[in-house]
Amino acid sequence: MGKLHVDSLTKSFDGKNILKDIYISCETGKVVGILGRNGTGKSTLLKIIFGTLKGDYQYIRVDNKVLQHQWDRKNKIAYLPQDFFLPKGIKIKNLIPIFCNKENSEKLTESDLIKPFLNETSRNLSGGEKKIVETLLIIFSESKFILLDEPFNGLSPKMTTEIQKLIIEQSKDKGIIISDHRYQEVLDISDEIYLLADSHLKPIKDLKELQRYNYLPKNI
Repeated sequence: MGKLHVDSLTKSFDGKNILKDIYISCETGKVVGILGRNGTGKSTLLKIIFGTLKGDYQYIRVDNKVLQHQWDRKNKIAYLPQDFFLPKGIKIKNLIPIFCNKENSEKLTESDLIKPFLNETSRNLSGGEKKIVETLLIIFSESKFILLDEPFNGLSPKMTTEIQKLIIEQSKDKGIIISDHRYQEVLDISDEIYLLADSHLKPIKDLKELQRYNYLPKNI
């Protein structure tokens, strides 16, 4: 079993606290969901964990290795950002070995979800198709921990269900942290849930707590 441990993480912009004393952990074999309204800092938190953004203070560890630089994350943490990242002129089949080891490359190439796009380039894909391909590349990557920022955005209900199944399947060997505004889809696949509100990350036990923190209306 592996463990991603984040402790005492703080981030402010222009003197305003966005994240304050954040603690979160994720073990391989688990899916951890993060909910929160727009602008509460969910993407900021994931970027700091991944290493593309620095916290004012942060302590991030995978197993016994403290991560201080982004290159420390190689094969440890992979991140799906909200913005598209695929190069436009390279065929999808040629990108798979860049993200995945040989075993996972073979698994992904055989997936019915990606087969229609193997000989396409990113510039020929719709937004939803790009999201599918990018999500698959990240969750099949060699990294032990996967961070997913809005993986269901722009996907049909049917495709969302397929991606949920793959996330659960891949979580058998990996730890996955997922954030998405489609809260029910996050709740359905998560072993633990946190709500980011008022700069703090709060562990959530049930829907009533989400209502109490005014994330969900009282009448659902």
